[in-house]
Amino acid sequence: VDGIIVPDLPMYEYEKLYAGYFKANGLSNIFLVTPNTSEDRIRKIDGLSNSFIYLLSSSSITGSNLQVSSHIEDYYKRIKAMQLTNPTIIGFGISNSTSYNKACEYANGAIVGSAFVKHLATDNYLARIPDFIRSIKPL
Repeated sequence: VDGIIVPDLPMYEYEKLYAGYFKANGLSNIFLVTPNTSEDRIRKIDGLSNSFIYLLSSSSITGSNLQVSSHIEDYYKRIKAMQLTNPTIIGFGISNSTSYNKACEYANGAIVGSAFVKHLATDNYLARIPDFIRSIKPL
């Protein structure tokens, strides 16, 4: 384990109670940013991060399809224009090469979560993982 996502951990608690523990154990706290996160908070997150910043593609739930409305596109462009120190990775709705490529237009990468978990429920899933990955991002 290199990093942990604790969605409900307030930033001030992380700073005061847990940052030292994370650092001492070589762990990263992966912070989440939503379309409604303020620029000040994003900059604070960037300063506290030592890994990547997880950009939620929406305030929706995981497993939904990536929808890039003009509001969401403006959010991605706003984040990109901030020239953050840490890489940004888009998650929620990344399930195929189309959504992966769209996310990578705005960020340094994309997280495939629910689609991969669904793949794990298929027959002979272990042997088919390379094919699954190539279906998202051809080599």
